[in-house]
Amino acid sequence: MNADVDWVRKLCLSFPAATEKVTWGADLTFRINEKIFAVTVLEPAKVWLSFKCSAENFADLTERAGIIPAPYMARNQWVALETRDALQKQELTILLRESYDLVFGKLPRKTQEALLQKSRPRAKRKSTRRGSDRRRS
Repeated sequence: MNADVDWVRKLCLSFPAATEKVTWGADLTFRINEKIFAVTVLEPAKVWLSFKCSAENFADLTERAGIIPAPYMARNQWVALETRDALQKQELTILLRESYDLVFGKLPRKTQEALLQKSRPRAKRKSTRRGSDRRRS
């Protein structure tokens, strides 16, 4: 089964502190601290999904059919998928997480820590009450 916009949206929003925003008319962007790590289209276009990747993956991916250097962003190692079947979901999952991690890694350390702190669920505190339920020796 091929990936689609809903699947990409669910995956990208599962990353810690990731947000979404519609920009440039009909493009759905996925962000971490307002920095874009993936873009998908909401209307038919030449490419349906673009994302950042490592320099090594950029070279490998752009040699495959259906994957091109992303327009306007290729110099920053972004690729664009021309077809929904250019990558299998399992590989796309790994690459979208890599994109998120690359963008997150460029944020200032204090920003990273603050974002991670916000996205962690608070742990329940154990009761420290002393009462009749504790045995005394």
